[in-house]
Amino acid sequence: MLSNVIRRIADQQAVMASHWRRLQLTSIGVDIHPTCTVSSQVSASLGYSSGKLGHIQIDSHVSLCQGVVLDAWGGKIIIKENIFLGPYVVICGNGEITIGQNTLIAMHCRILSSNHIIPDRQTRIRSQPDILLPTKIGEDVWLGAGVTVLGGVTIGDGCVVGAGSVVTKDLPPYSIVVGVPAKVIRTRA
Repeated sequence: MLSNVIRRIADQQAVMASHWRRLQLTSIGVDIHPTCTVSSQVSASLGYSSGKLGHIQIDSHVSLCQGVVLDAWGGKIIIKENIFLGPYVVICGNGEITIGQNTLIAMHCRILSSNHIIPDRQTRIRSQPDILLPTKIGEDVWLGAGVTVLGGVTIGDGCVVGAGSVVTKDLPPYSIVVGVPAKVIRTRA
């Protein structure tokens, strides 16, 4: 009996903490639906690029686990309904990133939307502007632990990307891919 009361109190505290973290994200300009769950140490930044404020949109029933980082860098991050972002996922949206509904993104994944040019030796790499490369992840996609998605890639609906893979090219819908760089090994039946 007492353990049930303690469990209910702990559950209520977790709900209140998530609500508070949603309010913190809203206060910095993140458009987040009230049904989302936000764990501890989630960080978000809209940033500016060419005088334009970035945008982060998080639709209903999205779970942001501990340590998720969302940096728009003046671009856009659009996270559709019913998405799970595992612990320590990093999304850099300066070139725009869209993630389709019902997608599962496991721990320590990285999703990018830009790159750098490689200048001659006399020019510092860091002094060069980003090349903006929109990235799109379809619906019902599963990115395994530690996957890296490079800028400009489109991952089709229903894809499964094996743990540790690096996605450098577009993936057709329902592909199962593994490796560095990721290669299609079969298609979902």
